[in-house]
Amino acid sequence: MEQLKKKFIEIALPQAAEVKNLLANHSEVVLGQYNIGQVLSGMKGMTGLLTVTSKLDAEEGIRFRGYSIPELQEKLPRKSPDGEPLPEGLFHLMLLGELPSHQDVDYLSSDWQKRSFVPKHVFNVIDSMPMTSNPMTIFSLAILALATESKFQKAHQTGLNKKDYWDTTYEDAMNLIARLPRIASYIYRRLFYRNDQIEPDPYLDWAGNLAHMMGYQSEEVKRLMRLYMVIHADHEGGNVSAHTNHLVSSALSSVYYSYSAGMSGLAGPLHGYANQEVIQWIFDMIREIGEGDNPPREKIISYIYQTLDDGKVVPGYGHAVLRKTDPRFLVLQEFAHKYAPDNSLIRVVDTLYEVVPPILGSVGKIKNPWPNVDAYSGSVLLHYGIKEHTFYTVLFGVSRALGVLAQMIWDRAYGLPIERPSSQTLEWFKTKAGV
Repeated sequence: MEQLKKKFIEIALPQAAEVKNLLANHSEVVLGQYNIGQVLSGMKGMTGLLTVTSKLDAEEGIRFRGYSIPELQEKLPRKSPDGEPLPEGLFHLMLLGELPSHQDVDYLSSDWQKRSFVPKHVFNVIDSMPMTSNPMTIFSLAILALATESKFQKAHQTGLNKKDYWDTTYEDAMNLIARLPRIASYIYRRLFYRNDQIEPDPYLDWAGNLAHMMGYQSEEVKRLMRLYMVIHADHEGGNVSAHTNHLVSSALSSVYYSYSAGMSGLAGPLHGYANQEVIQWIFDMIREIGEGDNPPREKIISYIYQTLDDGKVVPGYGHAVLRKTDPRFLVLQEFAHKYAPDNSLIRVVDTLYEVVPPILGSVGKIKNPWPNVDAYSGSVLLHYGIKEHTFYTVLFGVSRALGVLAQMIWDRAYGLPIERPSSQTLEWFKTKAGV
């Protein structure tokens, strides 16, 4: 048995017994109360999920197994001492709850390389799609096409003990993660580079290979891709893509069905699509101001006020939970200042960071006027020539697989049941409210 799976068994089985004990002996413990406003506003703030991979702290940002992003930068293994943390290390941490060694990360890179073969019929599905298709449409379909490879589905059809659901789910999750860079880069090269494909490099790490197969060979782009994959990997369990993955999985759908469904959620304008909106808004602003790539600060301020007066939002600013600048924003800003200090678009993004929060705070438009990661990510990708905005969400999706699939393995290890909350009619709510 491979070392990562063996270690997961040692950690997960005792915890699965703890979950069963809570359900059997403490089911009646009251966790809190909720109100009509929470239900009708998207269940915000209601505790309704068990998550192990990460938790969003309103003051410190996302914590992966208790570690903040600055701590991960310090503690996770890197390719070089001055480089960025490797996504393999973060997956190890999310799956096992322990910081990996360099040896652990090398093992995982090698294992994913061995699992990375993509069946020909998946490429056939991709090639059958119109060139006008949105990259996320093709990405979701390609993942569904991989469902033919599901070990869990085959094992379940032949009679699988519930306590073993996690095992073949683990195999499916590892296989899917390993194949995502090849699938994503194939879509990218087909849509934007006349299907001039680049074969994987067996000596590269997971994120480095993604950059390579997309056609970006500089070490800086590989470093950016490693960082991007780490900081977008998870955002606790309640966001749309993670929750959708969990919900579909709770019906014992395979990893492929569940993750594809999650990607359909990620594609929405209120979720993973946001970084595209940020870039479009900035380009619209620069075009309207009409003074080149370095618009005057006072005209940027005027444009922000005009955006608000028109009843629109400033994309990339505000967050449902965070009450300070998203640490992921700051990490990307640090990267940009290190590698692209003279980029004009990044200077505009920095100016926005200086002026938008005070304006939003003064007009009282939102409770949290600070930027999230989407406010910076697109500008850094553009600096390196990754200009195809519609593909940004695919990169987000590749990264998000690390968290949601690690969580799915735990869901199956815990033996969590199908998710089926109750719902009520409008009349029921009106009666409760006395109206």
